[in-house]
Parts: sequence; C-alpha cells; structure tokens
Amino acid sequence: MEDTKQYVKAAEEKMALAISFLDEQLAHIRAGKANPKILDGVKVPYYGSLVPLSNVASVTTPDAKTILITPWEKPLMRDIEKAIMDSEVGITPENNGEVIRLGIPPLTEERRRTLAKQSKQEAENAKISVRNARRDAIDALKKSVKDGVPEDVAKDAEADVQKVHDRYIKKIDELYAAKEKEIMTV
Repeated sequence: MEDTKQYVKAAEEKMALAISFLDEQLAHIRAGKANPKILDGVKVPYYGSLVPLSNVASVTTPDAKTILITPWEKPLMRDIEKAIMDSEVGITPENNGEVIRLGIPPLTEERRRTLAKQSKQEAENAKISVRNARRDAIDALKKSVKDGVPEDVAKDAEADVQKVHDRYIKKIDELYAAKEKEIMTV
C-alpha cells in the first residue's frame, strides 16, 4: 500500500514543478505593465564575470509604465545600459546619470496576440510535463503489479494519479487564462 503512495507523491511533485516553471515563464512575458521580472535574463559584466542585473542594482517599478534601475556603483551605469540594449527586452533605456529608466510602451493589438500565443504555448508545454508525470506514475504502478502489488490497490492509485493530474491541468488553465486576460487588457 505504501509503495503506491510513493508513485502518486512523485507524480504530484513533478506536476508541481511544472506549475512553478510555467508561473516563472509567464512572469517573463511582458504584458504592457512594468514588471521587474522582465529584466531577470539581463546579465551585466561585473569584475570580470556576468552577473544578474539584480545583483548590481535595485530594480523598482514606481508606476505601471516605468521600471527604475538604480546601480549600486556609478561606473556600472554604462554596462547596465549596454546589457539592457543587448538583451531581448526590446526597450531603450534612458540614463540621467543617477538612475536608468525604462518606459514600457503600450502593446499593439498584433503584439498582444503574439504574446497570448506565446503564453498558450508555455501552458501547453506545462500540460505536456504534467501528462508525462502521470504516464510515468501509471507505468510504474503497472510494473508494481508484476512485482506483487494487488491489482485493485494499483487501480486505486492510478485513479489518485488521474485526480492529481486533473487538478494540475485545471491550475495550468487558470494561470493561462489570467495571463491572457492581463495581456489582452488595454
């Protein structure tokens, strides 16, 4: 009995990881609002190595259309500016000598559709991961029957795995729906 529970638990852990990864991926898709997470991929040269922007500056959002970057050391101003220009953020930084401002431009209808499509793809990838976790758990349960676990116990565990799967698929749909609404809201 305890054996079957470990398969369900392992599947649930994999599904939870898929959800957290999806959440992270959706946070990086900019939806026309200022979000410091869109700068997570920006690396700045600092004493001979590339470090994340958040390690060399404070990143804040004073309002919905602006990201403010305050470097901890003045000489880093140029490096940070160049790193943002070279990244995939797609926003030109404004440097006033003290802080770097990023003005978030409003999204065009076409760009909104593209971002919604990208979000849908990320959600689909998460669903695939969840389904794979379910398949692995069910395969392991079928093997356990050959190793002596009673068939009815294995079937009950399969039903549990399916319930967990359904719950996580619903969560993915909710995350995607929320992100799509955020993107499409003008």
